[in-house]
Amino acid sequence: MALKGNLRDFSLIQLLNLVNLAHKSGVLVIEGQSDEAKIYFKDGKLSYANLGREENNLIAVLQRYQKISEAQQQVLLEKSTQMNDKELGLLLVNAQYLNQKDIIDTLKGYFVDLIRRLFNWQEGYFYFDPEQNLPENLIPVKLDLESVIVEGTHQVKEWETLQEEIPSLEMSLKFPDRPGANIRNVNLSVDEWRVVSYVNPRNTMHQISQTIKIDDLKMRKIVFSLLQAGLVEIIRPGGMPALPRDKMFPTKNPVEQKSMLNRLITRIRAI
Repeated sequence: MALKGNLRDFSLIQLLNLVNLAHKSGVLVIEGQSDEAKIYFKDGKLSYANLGREENNLIAVLQRYQKISEAQQQVLLEKSTQMNDKELGLLLVNAQYLNQKDIIDTLKGYFVDLIRRLFNWQEGYFYFDPEQNLPENLIPVKLDLESVIVEGTHQVKEWETLQEEIPSLEMSLKFPDRPGANIRNVNLSVDEWRVVSYVNPRNTMHQISQTIKIDDLKMRKIVFSLLQAGLVEIIRPGGMPALPRDKMFPTKNPVEQKSMLNRLITRIRAI
């Protein structure tokens, strides 16, 4: 399957469908605006995926998903300069840090998370190379594409809806002058609290998302949730950015959240 083009004309979901239905092997390379992604397939199943600028060796992935301790990480880092992912995986199993299933399941989760991010790419040139196989030093997985495709279809529809509600992240947020009574019943997640802590007409939503390191889709989800709750309003940005500083500590504790929310309401009403 010799295939190349632009994501504007041929979406990632369509590409995955083609690979899945044709049971193809090879690599799909997508050159985005600021990064390059590579997705490897074997007989129509996902085998491996990476982003060029993202640290994606085995140690980095296991650390990202909190599968190894800091002490274990330090030991592995000392050895990693002379070992590839397969050798490190064998070391982990032999040292009884993790078993083979733990490693494979973690890699599967990371690859699926990575592809979720790629579903949001609106621009990018791609080509499929059926002759290029996964390098021998990397650990392959065997992941069916059907569930990934279904999830991607839902995600794209959600993305389109959120883009209609929040067309640009270059706008700013402010607290409403007259918060509604239902604001007291709001329970915020940690990420929602992190966004709220940066609400300021001088901070654009894009600046906030970069500061707290969340992608555009998640930022739009959070802002939409805050809009629905009546906690924020979207306005044009004004003045120079006020980042970075946190105004309140994010917490999952309901009692602490309620206390923070009461203080927030008082602050909004004082504006």
